[in-house]
Amino acid sequence: MLLFLINIAGAAALLIWAVRLVRTGMERAFAVQLRLWLRRSAKNRGLAASAGLVVSMLLQSSTAVAMLVSNFAANGSVSVSVGLAIILGADVGSALVAQVLLVRQTWLIPLLLVLGVGLFLRGQQRRVRQTGRILIGLALIFVSLDMLRAATAPVMESEAALRMLSYLGADLFAAFVIGAVFAWMVHSSVAAVLLFVTLVAQGALPTEAAMTMVLGANLGGAMIAYVLTLAAEPEARRIVVANLGLRGGGAVLVLLGLRFVEVDLTWLGSSAATQTINLHLVFNSVLCVLALPFVDLFAKIAGRFVAAPVADEAAIASALDPSALDTPARALANASREMMRMGERVETMLIAGQRLFDTWSDASAEAIRANDAAVRKTHQEIKLYLAELNRHELDKATVKGAMELSLLASNLEAASDVLARNLVELARRMDLEGLNFSSAGRQEICDFHDRVLANVQLALSVMMAGQPDDARELVAQKEKVRGVEQKLQRKHLKRLHEGLSESIETSNIHQETLRVLKQVNTSFAMVGYPILAETGDLLSSRLSPAES
Repeated sequence: MLLFLINIAGAAALLIWAVRLVRTGMERAFAVQLRLWLRRSAKNRGLAASAGLVVSMLLQSSTAVAMLVSNFAANGSVSVSVGLAIILGADVGSALVAQVLLVRQTWLIPLLLVLGVGLFLRGQQRRVRQTGRILIGLALIFVSLDMLRAATAPVMESEAALRMLSYLGADLFAAFVIGAVFAWMVHSSVAAVLLFVTLVAQGALPTEAAMTMVLGANLGGAMIAYVLTLAAEPEARRIVVANLGLRGGGAVLVLLGLRFVEVDLTWLGSSAATQTINLHLVFNSVLCVLALPFVDLFAKIAGRFVAAPVADEAAIASALDPSALDTPARALANASREMMRMGERVETMLIAGQRLFDTWSDASAEAIRANDAAVRKTHQEIKLYLAELNRHELDKATVKGAMELSLLASNLEAASDVLARNLVELARRMDLEGLNFSSAGRQEICDFHDRVLANVQLALSVMMAGQPDDARELVAQKEKVRGVEQKLQRKHLKRLHEGLSESIETSNIHQETLRVLKQVNTSFAMVGYPILAETGDLLSSRLSPAES
């Protein structure tokens, strides 16, 4: 029995890790394109659901889509109802992924491994290397499923194991809870469903128990995004709350139907595994079709359960504790905490500033200026705090750390200043003069803003975790953003040559807005330089080639 449990646990662990490996590769290679695709799909519900389905299949995670959509809703890029439509489609995409991954083709494993390892080790471009990571992850998913099949084969010969597993067929409530908890713990409903279907295919789980656990995995999958967005903006939370109510509530209703109503499930397939996996797909597909016409209603209902948080910024005490100056490591950590607060304020300013181009608001403009004043104040306090720290006897590492923090704080303050002064002024001019960007120009600025916002959020993650891979990506994005900005400037000049009136009227504002956003991106990209300098990944003038 112990060996059986170890084999099952090992196979499940490999499956969970492999699914995440594919998702990580996809996010690192195509994150920007996927974000733009999702945001542009907000024109209608059908297109939104379709985009959610495709992106979920690529990322192999409806949770990842839910987190992206939550960010869009928080910055006003999509409405709650459109965001809900995207997630409903993403749930269907997640179910389709499970269908595809259960196709057993043993010849695919060596082929995917050879291609994946070759691309990852030999590829010079980041996207090529991440494509290799995706292929390796897919191969490992198939390997883990084969391991599960091999590990569960002896179960059919163990009466004790069969009795234990058959209990779940009698207690559907326990099976439902186990399915939900497992999906939530591994943060992947895809991995959970693949595990349950493989177990029932081997005869290790009763059909009723497997179906119930798959339904529980739908609830658990919806709970993941709910927990991860507990501190998010109300608009973001309303989307995941609505999805939790629909997906979780629907799963409970189907569970009650299986428990108390005699239903012939042979129409789902001839085998237990086929019936289980098809139930998962049918459940999410029917839910999407039935709920899609009423997403506005569900969004309003969710709004009643999610109230706007009452923020009290004045109650947040400064982390710059003078008593910590005698302990340099603690003092540097305190300065880092305050710098994180600076970065979060600038992120808020960036989101709010973009909205001003669509609808001018004196209150929003004043809030941006207030945040800028707070950032300048914090910057000054950090400088004085670090200056006081330098009066103590410090080692070289501490002196270097204090210098890096001081420079980074200056960069964040510069980003805040350019947003409060330049971006707000550009939006005010648009409003006073009654101007509008051309449709193509506005789309370009929105896309560019979204790219910069993604890099700002990545920079905040690097500030917290200090991961070299993320730092490398952040610095690499600096060059990409510069290239994109130049490309957009050329497109704008082309529209000017074509004589498009809206482009002519807003020419200076359009070009200056792109420059402001590029400056913000540059300021935040500097967060990655100290980490890469420490790891030796940074040459004197550019990134060194990746080695692994």
